[in-house]
Amino acid sequence: MTTKLTLTMDDVVIRTAKKYAKNKGKSVSDILENYLKTLTYIEDKENEIAPSILKMMGVLKLEKDFDYKETLTAALVKKHKK
Repeated sequence: MTTKLTLTMDDVVIRTAKKYAKNKGKSVSDILENYLKTLTYIEDKENEIAPSILKMMGVLKLEKDFDYKETLTAALVKKHKK
């Protein structure tokens, strides 16, 4: 389903976008739609947990009060004291 969307932009941006679209043989709508699809796809991928990481989930059993930041800080201090 296609739905109409009205956008408000600077005149120069609109003129440049129309010129760009014409040179590419596409409409401004097509270009914006593909751009938005790309943005949302990238964001979805960034939030996705890799299958290799999912396999490791639950392997380590830690105490409920385990503070990874404290443990990481101690390890880094020890590493850089050398």
